[in-house]
Amino acid sequence: MAPQSHGTRTPLRATLSATFVLILAGLLFTANARLSGGEENRQPENFAELVRQEVDRGDDLLTEVEGLRSAVDTLSEGLATEVPALEPALDVSSGIEAGMTAVTGAGLRVQLEDAPTNRPQPPEIVPDDLVVHQQDLEGVINALWAGGAEAMTLQGERVTALTAFRCVGNVLSLHGRVYSPPYVVEAVGDPQRLQAALDASEPLSIYREYVAAVGLGYSVETRDTIDAPAYTGVLTLEHASVPAGTDVYR
Repeated sequence: MAPQSHGTRTPLRATLSATFVLILAGLLFTANARLSGGEENRQPENFAELVRQEVDRGDDLLTEVEGLRSAVDTLSEGLATEVPALEPALDVSSGIEAGMTAVTGAGLRVQLEDAPTNRPQPPEIVPDDLVVHQQDLEGVINALWAGGAEAMTLQGERVTALTAFRCVGNVLSLHGRVYSPPYVVEAVGDPQRLQAALDASEPLSIYREYVAAVGLGYSVETRDTIDAPAYTGVLTLEHASVPAGTDVYR
């Protein structure tokens, strides 16, 4: 099962543009309200005086509006300059999330291994209980993602949002290759947060019960440096479609 992704981003360009539009709209609304209703409760002595005051006040507000429009234009020009400057950083961030950018940093190394075959076992234990299963690896990977892992590898292969692996018997099929235990998962991230996520995982809590009962291997090490190479395969999303002629109920 491929690990699931968390949270949505709003594109930076869209967020900043919306903010400027809201600022402009608010300021123009305020200016128009002042133009329509007035802020002072004046009582001119004659109609000519009222007209003169309103004309003067209208000119002042128009000048203010033009100044606000000019300020918005200046901010928009600055945004057009700043956003392209931020795009390389955004590209790097997207590359890390997609697994296309190599990552190095502190993190955890988790190793799982089958139980020894020469160890006496309780009578209720069956051979299937003595091997590492796909759900055990999924438990480790999902817990590390939940703990804020920035990048991850399984058997040295970069794990991406589209990574799928299968355990058949006591071997692991990953990215077209077959691996035997021990299975090693390495994650780059805050070691304390990653460890806390492993400790809080219910699937791993069950796995640790079998570690104590039958001798399954489970070890966690903090590493100052973990290298997560970029994924070199092809990331392809496939979709299913309804066969022609099939009635779709809405």
